Amino acid sequence: MRRWQPRWMSRLGERLRLAPLGARLLVASLMLVIVLLPLAGIGLSYNFRQSATASFDSRLESQLNALLAGIQVDNVGQRLQLNRSLGDARFDRVYSGWYWQVSDGGYLTMTSRSLWDQRLPVPGHHEGVNIYEVSGPRDDALRMIERDLRLPGYRDVIHVALAGSTAELDHEVGRFERLLILSLATFGVLLLAGLALQMRWGLAPLRRMSANLRAVEEGESERLDTQLPVELKELALAMNGVLERDRRLIERGRAAAGNLAHALKTPVSVLKTLSERFPEAQRRPINTELTRIDDAVRHHLARASAAGGVAFSGRVAIGDAIAPVVQGLARLAERRGVRFDADIDPRAAARIDPQDIQELTGNLLENALRWASTRVSFTVYQVPQGVRLRIEDDGPGMTRAQGESALARGVRLDARGSGSGLGLSIVEDLMMLYGGTLRLERAALGGLAADVWLPASPVSAQAGSAAGRTSASD
Repeated sequence: MRRWQPRWMSRLGERLRLAPLGARLLVASLMLVIVLLPLAGIGLSYNFRQSATASFDSRLESQLNALLAGIQVDNVGQRLQLNRSLGDARFDRVYSGWYWQVSDGGYLTMTSRSLWDQRLPVPGHHEGVNIYEVSGPRDDALRMIERDLRLPGYRDVIHVALAGSTAELDHEVGRFERLLILSLATFGVLLLAGLALQMRWGLAPLRRMSANLRAVEEGESERLDTQLPVELKELALAMNGVLERDRRLIERGRAAAGNLAHALKTPVSVLKTLSERFPEAQRRPINTELTRIDDAVRHHLARASAAGGVAFSGRVAIGDAIAPVVQGLARLAERRGVRFDADIDPRAAARIDPQDIQELTGNLLENALRWASTRVSFTVYQVPQGVRLRIEDDGPGMTRAQGESALARGVRLDARGSGSGLGLSIVEDLMMLYGGTLRLERAALGGLAADVWLPASPVSAQAGSAAGRTSASD
């Protein structure tokens, strides 16, 4: 049966479970300090109070012994008298907080001058020396020591009591507790600072390893640094082995895809040549199937090439990478009498294979030039966590349904146009592989607008998705 717990506790537990390692260690240390230091303070304060109280009781007992030694019996009147001073002026100062009294059979016989007209309470008689907490003159808190005494030659048992104010004891204990709190608070702050420095130094290899992973993700490095403590060095070596194996598998897959494509080109060309010998009715379906084979080969070859770029491509300047494509298509636009405007931000950069960004840009610009009437606009600019590419033309444009259909592999919107219909499909595949987005919409020029967003780091899927949504809403 699942235990019910408040929602805030569940959220707190989830946050703590996902908190950074350094924060978790620091919180654990803070909890230990919060729990252990007060317990240590309570224990030290209790022990000090016990020790101070024992010392105070020892002083009372010494004063009581001096009082007992000075009591004698007057042989003439058979009266008690004190034949010596206790050596403490506080017993002679009225209401000083230090008092003594001697009683005989329940009747008072002698008191200190400090008691004046007040009296100390007389508890029930007990054997031996007893110490009590009592309330004295003016309701002062007193600690009293008392005992019964039988003197030679005196008929009754006398009761002797001596008391001292606990104000001095409480002041001393309070002073110690204030110093203890200040000391423990200072110690706690210094301890937490020391633990924070210790954790920062201890977790430095993990931070360095995390930075190495980001460098590998960004394509700035191919391997993780292995100059790490033994516990992390083996992990780094294992991850380097996985990266190297993946790199070899990707290269092998790309090579196999290329070899397959080249191996199929010749048989397809031969079959197309042989099909020319058939009558028109038979030649048309054969050429259709051969075209499908050629399109499939090109499509999967492009995907295999792009997949390798995602894994190990570095950050490239978009303007430098697509410069040859833009220059070539600008000349093509000039020959066709189409105005071609290009505005490329030199700071725009993304982690993408240069060949893939060239293929992406070339497909979109070729499509725009094919359908444009008089003008094509091409813009590249940097956005938070990525790059935007926008290509617009003043052609006939397309509806939403046509835009969705255009992204399907092999679908062509105009059978009279040249090409296989794979251009936009390959662009869409590249977007999926690199974590980007492609939108087809109505352009300000009146035709079609192709809006592309590329993330700064396609490996960070979550950040890429969030940035894509942000840029798409601009």
